[in-house]
Formats: sequence, structure tokens, C-alpha cells
Amino acid sequence: MGMDSENNNLSRLQCSYASLDEAFEIGKETYRGQQYSHIYFARLHLMRTLLYSLVSQWKPQTPVCTVLGLEEGKECVIVGTLYKHMKLKPCILDEYSKERSAVPLAKPHNFMHDDDYLVLEDESGRVKLGGDLISPSVFVTGIVVALHGKETGAGDFSVLEVLEAGLPPQIEFPLKSREDKYIVLVSGLNVGNSNCNPLQFQLLIDHITGHLGDEKEQSIASQIVHVVIAGNSIDIPRGLTNGQNLASKDLSRIAEPIKELDILLNQIAAGLPLDIMPGPNDPANFSLPQQPLHRCLFPGSSAYNTFRSCTNPHSFELDNIRFLGTSGQNVDDLEKYSDAKDKLEFMERTLRWRHIAPTAPNTLGCYPYTDKDPFFIESCPHVYFVGNQDKYESRVIKGSEGQFVRLISVPKFSESGVAVVVNLRDLECHPLSFGTQFSS
Repeated sequence: MGMDSENNNLSRLQCSYASLDEAFEIGKETYRGQQYSHIYFARLHLMRTLLYSLVSQWKPQTPVCTVLGLEEGKECVIVGTLYKHMKLKPCILDEYSKERSAVPLAKPHNFMHDDDYLVLEDESGRVKLGGDLISPSVFVTGIVVALHGKETGAGDFSVLEVLEAGLPPQIEFPLKSREDKYIVLVSGLNVGNSNCNPLQFQLLIDHITGHLGDEKEQSIASQIVHVVIAGNSIDIPRGLTNGQNLASKDLSRIAEPIKELDILLNQIAAGLPLDIMPGPNDPANFSLPQQPLHRCLFPGSSAYNTFRSCTNPHSFELDNIRFLGTSGQNVDDLEKYSDAKDKLEFMERTLRWRHIAPTAPNTLGCYPYTDKDPFFIESCPHVYFVGNQDKYESRVIKGSEGQFVRLISVPKFSESGVAVVVNLRDLECHPLSFGTQFSS
């Protein structure tokens, strides 16, 4: 995009782009009635190989054994998948129980209880875990860990130390460039919702495309090289999607938010590259990994080669800086079944466990893969973002091998009016707020 003024001519900066979504594309996978045990076996095999290589340095003198090979009082290391027994975890059978309590025992947003406990299992068996060094509130079902401890007389495994996989290896951060380049992250547009303010998003579009502000503002806008929309772009009225035949007027009500979104995205795609990810409320498959929104939904925007419909999770590189992001389901599910001081801590845990969605397929829907687990994190991103959160948060975490990761919680734009801007030069970030309230 170019912008002319009396004295100068501004041109938008460019950057290289590489999509890394291939692992999340279902492609030729076919469903033949397979069970979800396959994905757990694939995860255990993958992680166990990794953890064995770490155990040899962590506890070189301690034998490694299976659950079935445990001996009472003998210290050893065991590697397996954690299962969290939760008293309050919702069960489909409860819907048909005549004796269920009329009053819920837990807050609807969290199902933790003081009586929860952890079990570790491998192909040979399972053992209940004890001791104060492993807290059920931190872990969830599906994580693969190595545990140092010994079997007690009661048949439990008393945990002395816990070894997680830790941050994965990271490609080298490119040398600092001489110029600032920005990427804008936004989520939760919810076009079509009664609370959605179209003017707010239009202001964001005008800022990105350089139609807002003076020459200084336009100069900054010309440094924005990419936009990512992280899910929940559309809000279709729930009553219309109950599986019944719809009248023609209802069909148009469903199509209206999508048409409106296409008009808005058209303005961005005309000026710079745009990635759109599906979210839990969008017209895409429910289970992870969500496949790209069909291009026919966006006849205007998809005409531009700058428009890309992507998967959720979404991984890509800009100028050799690696990004990984989700539309929020993985972190929201962790919040229901574990505890942390903020959303960024949940995000950090997923990186240290080397798994984007550890609760899938137990409490988070995912495709029943048979020979792989696409959510395993092989390479550490430089920027890790999660969309559709309650507020903007960000911090940097560092790994033992020099890894450097910027964590970003992207708020719902329809509620907060906040987008997030990241500088590719040094990964510094800040919120970009838009308000449309006028004082009387």
C-alpha cells in the first residue's frame, strides 16, 4: 500500500512469511471408528523417548522401571502419562442420574476439589501418586512426565522429584534489524453480536490501513506488516442453529454477520497480509485442530492473495521469527481443571510440557489421530499468543538453553476494544485501545 502526501510518499514495509500449519491440517486422515487411546500411545511414545534422554543426565545412578516393575522401598524413575481423578468432573451419565444434587457442588468455571489425586500410567499398569512434591492443582490429565520416588507399603508411589520436558529447542532469533516492523493480533470480533460495536473495529482497520491520524500516525501504520485474527470473528444467533429447517429470513440472518465480516476484512486484505483463524463460535469444525474457514465465506477478501484462512492452532514465521497461537480453547480448558495465578502461567506450562493442548482428548475435543500427536511442540516459538481472553497480559519467559519466548494473552476485541501490537525487531509489545464513547 502506498500513501501520498504533499511532501512524502509512504510505502508499507514488507516481510517474509512461511506457514507451518501442515501438522494441523487433517488432509488425508480418515475416520474409521478408531478410539482415542491411539493418540495417548503416540504421545507417550514421543515424550518417553525425549524424557529418557533427559533422565540419563538428571538421575544417572537411578534405575528406570515400568509401573509393573516397581518394588517397595526401592528408589527409581518412572515415565508415564498422568491421569487426574476429579470428584467434580462433569460426566455425561450425570444427566440421566435421578439422584444427582439439585445444587452444583462446584463453581461452573472450575471443577477442582480437595480430594483430587493423580495417577501415573504406562502400558504395563497404573499407580496412585503420593507426596507433597506433586500437586494435583497444577497438573491435568494427559501430561507425560518422569517421576523420581519409591513405592510405599500402601502401594502408592511417593514422589520425591518431578521432571518435565521443559522448553523445546528454539531456532536462533534473527539479528536485530534496523527498522521497526509490527504485527497486529486481534481476537473475539464477534461480528453480529448485539454487543458488538462495528465502529470500534472500523477504527482499528482505519489505523492499520493508514486512514487515521496525521503523518506521524500514518508513518507508524506503514510499519504494520501483518494482521492475525485469532478466532471468534462471527457470532451467529444460537437459536438459529438447533438443527431444524430454517425459513429464508432466518437463513439471511445467519449469512448477514459473515457478509459484514467479509466487507471489513476486505479493507485489511487490500492493504496488507491477513491471517484468520477459526474459533469455538465460528462456522468451522468444533474439535481441534480446527480446519481453515472455507474461502467461499469470504468472496471479497479471498480474492486477494494477502488473505489466508488458517488452522487453529496456527504456526508461522515472519522474517524467521516463529509464532504459535490458538483461539483460546486450550488455555480455557486448563483453567477448568487446574489452577494458576493467571492465563500466562497456563501458557507457560503448555510450553514446558511441550504440548499445546494436554487436556485433549480427555476434556477438550480433538480429532482421533492414530499415529501422531500434532499438538506436540517440537520447536519453541519466539511469540506464543492465545486469543479470546478476558484481558491483555504479556511477559517474557526464558529457558535453560537460552530460549526466549514472548507470551501474549489477546483480549476479546468486542468487549475490550483492545488489539495487541508486537514489534518484530525486539518482540516488545503493547495494547492498542479503541473507544467510541463520547462524553456529553
